[in-house]
Amino acid sequence: MECEYLREAHKHEKLQPLTAEAFPNNELKLSRESLEENQEFLTFLAHALGQAARNNPAIVDFDIREALEASIRTHRTLQSGLLYESLPANPLAAGICRALDAAIGEFRRDEAERLGVHKTREKTVLGLLVFLQHFEVSYNNGRRRGRAFLDEFLDYYSAEAAAETPGSSSLILP
Repeated sequence: MECEYLREAHKHEKLQPLTAEAFPNNELKLSRESLEENQEFLTFLAHALGQAARNNPAIVDFDIREALEASIRTHRTLQSGLLYESLPANPLAAGICRALDAAIGEFRRDEAERLGVHKTREKTVLGLLVFLQHFEVSYNNGRRRGRAFLDEFLDYYSAEAAAETPGSSSLILP
């Protein structure tokens, strides 16, 4: 983990204001209602992303960005009916992609066991990945080895896991 002073400094950094063009995949946004409806799945994906980052301290924000881009490409092709896995050449990003894919598969298996049917559609998976991608773009400070997004992300989801109570909403919107 990084120095606590550096983590605190990241919290006070002034990020450059972003325009709509700065966010990739803008055409794939989920509605607020859809995000709230799929909050359990979003939290599950966030947990998988956080675990992948915690398991390898060498992972930086741009590794997460690269992994999310590859996962989105993979799920775009799945949505069109083709099976083509896009894995980045970067081994850290590829590991994150595999962790996300494993989490998606696990969530769908659990959902099928509980409900007897696969309720989560590919469009929803794609939308949640884009949501996480937009979150990364929002908090990435642009430094090549930076972890500003990861620090914010891990702090937020660690606090959420500790404070999670039934019926409460842990949804955040970038």
